[in-house]
Amino acid sequence: MLKTHNCGELDSASVGEEVTLAGWVNRRRDHGGLIFLDLRDRSGIVQVTFDPDKNEAIYSVAEELRSEWVVKIEGSVSSRPDGTNNPNISSGEIEIHAHKLEVLNKSLNPPFYINEESDVDESLRLEYRYLDLRRDRMYSNILLRHNVVKFIRDFLDDQNFLEIETPILMKSTPEGARDYLVPSRVYPGHFFALPQSPQQLKQLLMIGGIEKYFQIARCFRDEDLRADRQPEFTQLDLEISFVEEADIFELVEELFTNLVSEITPELELAGPFPIMTYEESMDRFGSDKPDLRFSMELTDITNINGLSQMDVFQSVIDENGIIKAIVAPGGSKFSRREITELTEVVRSRGAKGLLTVAIEGDAQTSLSDVKMDDIKSPLSKYLTVGLVKDIAAKVEASVGDMLLIVAGERSIVDESLGELRNFLGDKLEMKDPNKLNFAFITEFPLFQWSKEREQWESTHHPFTSPKLEEMHLLDESPGDMRSRAYDCVLNGYEIASGSIRIHERELQENLLRFIGYSQEEMEGRFGHLLNALSYGAPPHGGIAAGIDRLVAVLAGEPNIREVIPFPKTQTSQDLLTKAPSLVDVQQLQDIGLSINDIVEE
Repeated sequence: MLKTHNCGELDSASVGEEVTLAGWVNRRRDHGGLIFLDLRDRSGIVQVTFDPDKNEAIYSVAEELRSEWVVKIEGSVSSRPDGTNNPNISSGEIEIHAHKLEVLNKSLNPPFYINEESDVDESLRLEYRYLDLRRDRMYSNILLRHNVVKFIRDFLDDQNFLEIETPILMKSTPEGARDYLVPSRVYPGHFFALPQSPQQLKQLLMIGGIEKYFQIARCFRDEDLRADRQPEFTQLDLEISFVEEADIFELVEELFTNLVSEITPELELAGPFPIMTYEESMDRFGSDKPDLRFSMELTDITNINGLSQMDVFQSVIDENGIIKAIVAPGGSKFSRREITELTEVVRSRGAKGLLTVAIEGDAQTSLSDVKMDDIKSPLSKYLTVGLVKDIAAKVEASVGDMLLIVAGERSIVDESLGELRNFLGDKLEMKDPNKLNFAFITEFPLFQWSKEREQWESTHHPFTSPKLEEMHLLDESPGDMRSRAYDCVLNGYEIASGSIRIHERELQENLLRFIGYSQEEMEGRFGHLLNALSYGAPPHGGIAAGIDRLVAVLAGEPNIREVIPFPKTQTSQDLLTKAPSLVDVQQLQDIGLSINDIVEE
């Protein structure tokens, strides 16, 4: 190699050694006839000094150096003079006295600072991603990602899992999002699809007797993007034979607990992981991926005496709706503009409005001492002190808080207050970035109604096992059927999702038929899996964890693009390579395609 040591490896124990280093110029400083150079490589930074009295030739070369030039330096390791140590870097007690300098490559002036964490437009960062990757923040994220994936591999190997790669060119099958299609040159008019997940393949591996499989899998979905989605992403995919839900939960909790302890011990992990049903999660938190770093639970206040006497609530109760509330700690000081903002949050989820009740008073005032003058609300003239106190007691509010109340259809009330809860968690800074709160959510609905198709469809995917004791509901009340699907959530994100699978052909065909597939369509799309289920398929289940989301949470990043080396933008573009792009007409002809009405920019 061109170097004998890495910059960040050198310390006081290296004093007296002759070293050869290679890296990038992080910063150059001229001080009274001496030139100080901070040399950077992947391991860190070391200070290099150039003295014209000792070597004027290399000093003159050092005068020409600029940030991001690539250089090779030979020199001796010496202790820094007293009072000049830098405790912020591992090599802060030493410096290199250079006696040879070679410029390996020059650099243009970078479009943004690399040697400091300045605020840079993301589009510019993505266009020059190779420069962005040199910055400390990005390198730390990539290193964290490496360590997470390595830990997962080692952990599952110790648990006797086999790592098996599955194909990237697959058959197009419905799994919840649009496929990316790949035309076949050999079979004109036919297409492969990039896998949304290795779902059917891992089931086939279980039927093949593998019993314990995992893969760090690349997956592709042509869907609208957001902060925690990319068109291509990486997931930990695993499947096990002869298991039930509890076995999966135990494995996942052990994996994540040990991973955090080993890789990010500075983060506070709450445990053991709570387990709650989908219905309980929606009822308490208004979300199927609740952020458990703070409480602020939804409370049903429908039956509190006095509410039904208010017309706005009576009509809701008459239509079998519900009334729920959450508490904003210290919210009595919210301004009119802030209250309008909260109202818009619940309306965005279908609520007709938001009733706010501020309970004013100082820290010494108890709830029992509250008077009508202390209560501020748009509906004050319809409220009594007793009613407000009853509501406050029910939701465990205190003087100085604000009651936030929504009434209506249960699903709308839960979702709108859940969205408001999440919004307030950010606004009131209740989400501690140093805490990790995992949970398992179970028993998701098996079916959901599609208004577009006017047909029931699978909530998870069509290979998810139902609760067999509820099969009698298939004809009577399919919307009430629960599945054996489950999610693992972390700090408000779905971090993993899985299920116990259907392993009997007859049951699989029955459910496919129920969601609208004819026998011919079943054979055409899923014939390979249905046939395999006929040959002694074992009971099996699994889970897939999003590597990008997991690493983003561990890194404290709000967007998964910050932990992916070469991500796409929110409009599915690669600003570095300018993909997607047009291709030559000949390439299209080779695969039997033609494109009309495409306008070049």
